Amino acid sequence: MRLAGGHVAVRRIWTVELCSRAGAPRLVCTRCTPRTPVLGTASARSAALAHLACHARTDVLPGHLRTCQCRAQGCCWHPRHRGCAGPVLLALTRDRGGRTWRLADTCAACAAATSHTAVVPDTLVGPHRPRPSRCPSPPPLSGPEPGFDQRVRVREMLTYLAAALPRFTSPAARLLALQCALRADTRGEVRLPAGLLSGMRLRGRRELWEELAHSGWLETPDLRPARLEVRLLDAAVLDQAPSRCARRRAALWALRPAPLLVPPTAPHALRLTALVLAAHTSTQVHHSTDMDVLAHLCGHSPHQTAELLDRLTGSGTLTAWQHNRDTDEVLWQLPHQQASSHPAARPRQRHSPQP
Repeated sequence: MRLAGGHVAVRRIWTVELCSRAGAPRLVCTRCTPRTPVLGTASARSAALAHLACHARTDVLPGHLRTCQCRAQGCCWHPRHRGCAGPVLLALTRDRGGRTWRLADTCAACAAATSHTAVVPDTLVGPHRPRPSRCPSPPPLSGPEPGFDQRVRVREMLTYLAAALPRFTSPAARLLALQCALRADTRGEVRLPAGLLSGMRLRGRRELWEELAHSGWLETPDLRPARLEVRLLDAAVLDQAPSRCARRRAALWALRPAPLLVPPTAPHALRLTALVLAAHTSTQVHHSTDMDVLAHLCGHSPHQTAELLDRLTGSGTLTAWQHNRDTDEVLWQLPHQQASSHPAARPRQRHSPQP
């Protein structure tokens, strides 16, 4: 017989505020003592995210005891929707233009309905793990489908960057930040060969580095050496659970995200959209994700995302795609897969308004 009231509900909500006092930014946490440490201007955002991640690591709770904190608050963080549903996840929310950050246990439905919110992967806030001294050998061919781990790693990092970077961050800067985050060591240092940046058509693009530096995510590097050295200021990505070699494999996969390959000369907005789709693609015939999720990871509006999906279909990268406006679900089909009667298998048509 199950006894009710066997445990006390735990409040897993952490909020930090970046405020300016005496001319310097300070971090104020609602769960800590009234101390307000002075922060460097460039590292304020990073310090806030790292502080929240520290709380999540310290206040660990078994999965079966975690509840939707949004529901406990009367679902006041988002507009009305169909109700709580899905697994309980860690959701990071940016309020007041980045001056307030909230990390809380939230169900998947509430997280999707809350604006300026991204799900934080467990690999970024999980307990510290010992690091191997050498790179592990590649996994055996048996087991998960090829590229599964790489897709998961890239999808998790894209999700985190969607919250850590400003919404107006350009697609080229997002692709650059992804490579830096996946290749960083424990000190936040990244070494990028010139050939990598040339292949990404990003060599000499100083404005992209200044864009990321302006957001406080990294220091502006010296672009003159052939092997570029970069220092990240985002402390939240320094202690990732996957080994560095596993993350480097994911970084290489992100350069050619099979099976959605676009020409190297394609615009970066198109390449980023294809990468996000590839990270959500599996061996199933039909693939799907929410339009809100797709637009959030790409840093576009839903209308811009629809235009980019049309361009991917026109170039043959996708056979067809469909947006179900009732559920906000986007479905797409790849050229090498068999057509079926599923709505996603039919080409998307634009309907002109009736007279």
